[in-house]
Order: sequence, then structure tokens, then C-alpha cells
Amino acid sequence: MNAVESVIDYEELSAEALVEQILRESAGQKVCLTSSFQIEDMVVLHLLRKHLLDVPVIFLETGYHFAELLAYRDRMTAEWGLNLLNAMPLTTLKEHEAQFGLLHIVQPTECCRIRKVEPLMRSLEPYAWWFTGLRREQSPTRAALKKIEDHRTPTGKQMKKVSVLADWTWAQVTEYADLHQIPKLGLYEKGYTSIGCEPCTAIPEAGADARSGRWGGKKLECGIHTFSEKA
Repeated sequence: MNAVESVIDYEELSAEALVEQILRESAGQKVCLTSSFQIEDMVVLHLLRKHLLDVPVIFLETGYHFAELLAYRDRMTAEWGLNLLNAMPLTTLKEHEAQFGLLHIVQPTECCRIRKVEPLMRSLEPYAWWFTGLRREQSPTRAALKKIEDHRTPTGKQMKKVSVLADWTWAQVTEYADLHQIPKLGLYEKGYTSIGCEPCTAIPEAGADARSGRWGGKKLECGIHTFSEKA
């Protein structure tokens, strides 16, 4: 980082300004967005596509997703002409369950490691900059999230993780989506607030944090954002 870049306070930049700044800094380097096709990810994708129309969009194809989510993914990929990269586990769902049974019930963290964390870390290897839709408001585990973090994958790969919506509220996210007419995943209308694999996702109780419906309330993270080490 040169002297000019070192004085930039990323935390003070708006989401739009931060995207522009990072894309200037990353010139000549590969960037990507990980997306579960939830509303935050669609907002970040909309911001990125203003400058980088074919930004790679990495989706974790676990084999356990809601049919509605997969249909929405396919719809948005077609309508927006997305550069979609489906990150696949090393085993099919049939092979996985033949070996482990219903691992998502008895050992959900291990299931996440096999079907989400490992495929993602493998898929991130070509990239130097990793955009996410993470927000501090989403759960206690994300309260200290910084907009720019240095991360190292299990192989030792060094990269920058960028959470441009870190300081946004849910109201800001939905306002942006409505303003820019971004179609929303229909599962939100049913009461879901954080959507992962279907067997591990429930509608949270009224007043609970957005991710409390995940994994029966037993945990708040699959490991994607905790398994890569902060450098």
C-alpha cells in the first residue's frame, strides 16, 4: 500500500465510494463476490456491476438449498447476465449422505465445513479481493466486522475481504433494493430473515436477531467467515 492509500479511512467511505475505491486499488487483480442471493448480496452485486459488469459471483451449491432460492438464483443469473460460478463440494449429496448420513443434524459444523467452507476456500484461490454482503447488525458474531479485513485461507493464500455494507441497517438494505427495483427472494415474504440450507433454516422468533433461525439456534455461523484466518 502506498502513502496515498494509507491515509484513506475506509470506514468513513459510503458503500458506493468504497466500491469505487477498491476497484481502483485492485486494478489488474482478480475480484469476486460470494453470494447466497440474499438481499444484501444482491445490493452489493448491483453496486459492483455499475463498474464491473462481469464480476464473478460465487454461489455455494451445497445440495440442500430451498427450491425457491435456486429458482431465484437462476432467474437473476438469466435476467442480469451474471458470471455465476457454482462452488461444488468434492462429493455429490448422494455420496455425502451415503458416507455420513444426515450429518447436518448430528454434526452441523462438520457438514458446513465439507459442503460450504472447503468448496468456498478452494474457489477463492484465484482472487485477491473478496466482496461480501456481511453487516454488523446481522448477529453478535459480526458486530466487530470491519469494511476491509486481511484474510488468509487454509492454504496460506492472502487476500482482502471487503464488506461494503458493514455499517448498513436492514432498513438501508431494503430501501436501496426498492429504490433500484432489485427483485427479492420470495422466502422473505414467508418470514425468513437469514436463508441458508433448507434443513438448517427456520423462521426466527419475533424480535430475535436475523440469524437466530439458523441451525436451530445452536450456532450463528457456518464457518465461511470464521474459517479463513484474519491475517
